Amino acid sequence: MAARLYPAIWAARHCPPNVPPHRQAQRAPLCRDRGRATMIAALLLMLQLAAAPWPDTLSPAARAGLAADAARSPSAPTMAARRARSEAIQREIGARQMTRYGVTMAERTIAGVPVLVFTPRGGGRRDALSLDLHGGGFVVDSGSITENVPIAALTGSIVVAVRYRLAPEHRFPAALDDAAKVYRAMLAERPRRRIALYGTSAGAILAGELIARLRAERMALPVALGFFSGSGDLTIPGDSMTLFLNAGAARGVATLYAGDRDPADPAISPARASLHGWPPTLCVSSTRDYLLSATAALCRQLDEAGVPASTIVFDGLPHAFWSYIEAPESNAAFVAMARFLRRHLEMKR
Repeated sequence: MAARLYPAIWAARHCPPNVPPHRQAQRAPLCRDRGRATMIAALLLMLQLAAAPWPDTLSPAARAGLAADAARSPSAPTMAARRARSEAIQREIGARQMTRYGVTMAERTIAGVPVLVFTPRGGGRRDALSLDLHGGGFVVDSGSITENVPIAALTGSIVVAVRYRLAPEHRFPAALDDAAKVYRAMLAERPRRRIALYGTSAGAILAGELIARLRAERMALPVALGFFSGSGDLTIPGDSMTLFLNAGAARGVATLYAGDRDPADPAISPARASLHGWPPTLCVSSTRDYLLSATAALCRQLDEAGVPASTIVFDGLPHAFWSYIEAPESNAAFVAMARFLRRHLEMKR
């Protein structure tokens, strides 16, 4: 599709930097023409990518789910309306999930932080559980239900979803503080309890930040990290962000979340510090995920740091597709996530 444009873009990216001074004036028009050609080719590539149809390999259910998502009205005019709509979508999908998987949900408070507790059929184990940090761009809750019902059922363990404080009313480190409070409380209740940590999108970013904070405080770490479509460095949008969204949007989210803190601070972007000693990590993304580059980059850095890390990439699907469409592909993603988490939850300390 777009492959024909790549040679033109890369060949025309720069004029040679070592042009002799007496030839610079002669080359200036050529450089301008090349610059225009590069810009036009890049714009054409972006248009082609944006207009590309979903691949034929997607299941009918996935295509229907994506069509339904595209047909939803544009973003709500106020933050309160956005949050209410996200909550309604979650509860609608979540109700079907709970019926399908036989999972119950309860609203509780742990260490003063609101949480949702998902219990699988049979009650789940008490010596092992999973902690989820939901997605939603730090400003809405778009996954505290839909990300967790399948995981509770497929791991056979209780899942606690932290309903952390949201930006812009509560900027960094409010959400991280909430996550840390819940983790400490669960560990204090049962010091030998095995806890797996995972999150999607903004929740994956928070999960990475929580690992970094726990290491700095020399606390016992989760036995595993599920890093699902996230970023370890908010200062580097990555190529997939440029292709499927835009770098400006990434910087805007980082600023909204970080407030007056520098996004390059390792407390916010933990990949900018040492990753040695992180728990085994599974990264999950998809080929049309605007955080694919960032997810893959963290996995590579973890591998370089000697951390057992792997990446699963689903073909032809968008960002965090598992949290809002009901399809075989979403089920496959949850099965892969649960298999990884269950394996580490069942190991003895």
